[in-house]
Amino acid sequence: MEESRKIMLKVDGLRAYYKTRSGERIRAVDNISFNLMEGEILGIAGESGCGKSTLAMAMSGLFLPPLTYESGSVFLDGENIIGKKEEELRKKILGRKYSYIPQSAMNALNPTLKIKNFVIDLLKEHDPRMSKKKVLDLTTERFESLSLPPWVIDLYPLELSGGMKQRVVIAVSTLMNPKVVVADEPTSALDVTSQKIVIKLIKELFDEGIVKSVIFITHELPILRHVCDRIAVMYAGEFVEIGETEGIIFNPIHPYSQALMQSILVPEVGIKGKKLPSLPGSPPDLRKPIKGCRFADRCYLAIEDCRKRTIGMVEFDSRKVRCIRVDHIKAKEEVVPHVQQ
Repeated sequence: MEESRKIMLKVDGLRAYYKTRSGERIRAVDNISFNLMEGEILGIAGESGCGKSTLAMAMSGLFLPPLTYESGSVFLDGENIIGKKEEELRKKILGRKYSYIPQSAMNALNPTLKIKNFVIDLLKEHDPRMSKKKVLDLTTERFESLSLPPWVIDLYPLELSGGMKQRVVIAVSTLMNPKVVVADEPTSALDVTSQKIVIKLIKELFDEGIVKSVIFITHELPILRHVCDRIAVMYAGEFVEIGETEGIIFNPIHPYSQALMQSILVPEVGIKGKKLPSLPGSPPDLRKPIKGCRFADRCYLAIEDCRKRTIGMVEFDSRKVRCIRVDHIKAKEEVVPHVQQ
């Protein structure tokens, strides 16, 4: 399937660390590799602190302290953007080819500027020759195409609801029709109705060809089933499993993926008394080099080899899994991990 479509984003061995004042390095994103195809929506799932948002920032090629680039490449539409100067990234890449939709809409908008003035400043930074009229015409047209009232551009951010702010941020972030859009938990802190509207908005941008490919980051797993073609599960700075959505949701292979998917509560009869799986221990300390599997100390399948060997991604059941014990995992049977009483 991938051979018949163009690769819009190719991430190869990307490492991005945070450096503390004491000189310690926190390995937030460690050796991430994957391809994002044209016409694809990829979901990235994982618990808070696993490195999802850091990965989104690192893929932009813009590393602002304390985040630092360590190694790896990011090819966007065939061009390696790692190592480009900040000015070039801001003018030629960010917004035009790669657009990042932050999880906090209020922080993305300037509270002291009306929406129209914010957009004018933003677009003229990319193209100083663009007139204010052209900017406003473009913005109004985009807002209307996404069922946003055109009068919204005359308001301050504080005059908008949380859901409306997020919709405005999405519309503004895609004004220049970027090839790749990364939506970082765009539905967090929104009510169910607003979540549905935001998801519909992103799908419209994708279906109408305004954006070519989307990466959808969230910890709200049920959303991914209705949005994504593939899902990558992230744990402690690494991808532990990546594959087709239905397989990841209903038949996870990696023990962490299994625990993650089993943590979902669904409104079914008798579910009220269900005991959710509880993993022993806690995620590893990313300040220290980790040899072997990062999930080993919490895994019900772990053996001594898991803690000693370098664990890479292996092909298994039409997906990639970071586990040396896939031969012990029954892909078509439910495997229940250790439940801590």
